[in-house]
Amino acid sequence: MIQHVVVVGAGVIGLTTAVGLAETGHRVDVVAAEPPRATTSAVAGALWGPWLVEPRERVLPWAAHTLKILRELAEHPNSGVRIATGIEVSRTSYAPPDWAGLLPDRTPCASGALPPGYRHGFRYSAPLVDMPVHLDYLLARLRAAGGTVTIQRLTALNQASADPHAVIVNCSGIGARRLVPDSDLFPIRGYHVVATNPGLTEFLEADTEDPVDLLAIYPHRDHVVLGGTAEPEVWDRRSDDAIAAAIVDRCARLEPRLAAATIIEHRVGLRPTRAAIRVEAERSAVGRLIIHNYGHGGAGVSLSWGCAQEVASLLANVARATDDGRPA
Repeated sequence: MIQHVVVVGAGVIGLTTAVGLAETGHRVDVVAAEPPRATTSAVAGALWGPWLVEPRERVLPWAAHTLKILRELAEHPNSGVRIATGIEVSRTSYAPPDWAGLLPDRTPCASGALPPGYRHGFRYSAPLVDMPVHLDYLLARLRAAGGTVTIQRLTALNQASADPHAVIVNCSGIGARRLVPDSDLFPIRGYHVVATNPGLTEFLEADTEDPVDLLAIYPHRDHVVLGGTAEPEVWDRRSDDAIAAAIVDRCARLEPRLAAATIIEHRVGLRPTRAAIRVEAERSAVGRLIIHNYGHGGAGVSLSWGCAQEVASLLANVARATDDGRPA
């Protein structure tokens, strides 16, 4: 059954969900407080890898489906997705994450391939996404499928549409803390620096043994995204030269060519974090169907297509229940 669906949020979760629904025939309108390039998704480092998100029994299927789709999108140059090769390294040994089994070429690094001071690491290939380009790509697909985008700041989810029969899909990220409201949702500020690329082609992620100050190098054709930070409960999205300088310094210690790179941009976002990602349907107080899809922390890109598929399944299940005369 074709539905009128209003997706709240225009980050990677909202746009991917909207594209999936619009391309299967639903009438889809997106309402968002910010345009796609102003969202937290636009500032993501965006190497596939669903770190530190729960519940694992749902995360792994979402991640596997997203990995499949991103690999397919890497065949399209305008998607912003490419399959990159690189390493993750640590000074101490560690057990591979449960999703490592989805990467068949993931192998231990030889000692000679590790940066100075690091004793353990893995080499593998995974999708790496140039997020501003990817969000533009998703927006173009949505519009080609008949979807619309309206920039409007809401104070409640029910304001998303005047159509009482419209289904609302809540992909509002950190905005869900206020719109739901959901006090279990909190921000983890992520800070990245974009610099000119001195010729790097492989990514590098290093364990700094510090939960706040991270170290990551994500090269793209003409620029490199350097990370970063993970600062719980910090709401400030303003740039900070001291933080940026510290990030560049950490990265340049492992990759000296970055010392001469020119900083192009500061990117700051608020990762929407909660104990468990929320993807579920409910009825509002006035009986409107709402499907929630938020709380992905720093794994939004890694889970986007899997969660979009789950939303489509929830919508279809409700429609079938309605057709059968059962409560939905």
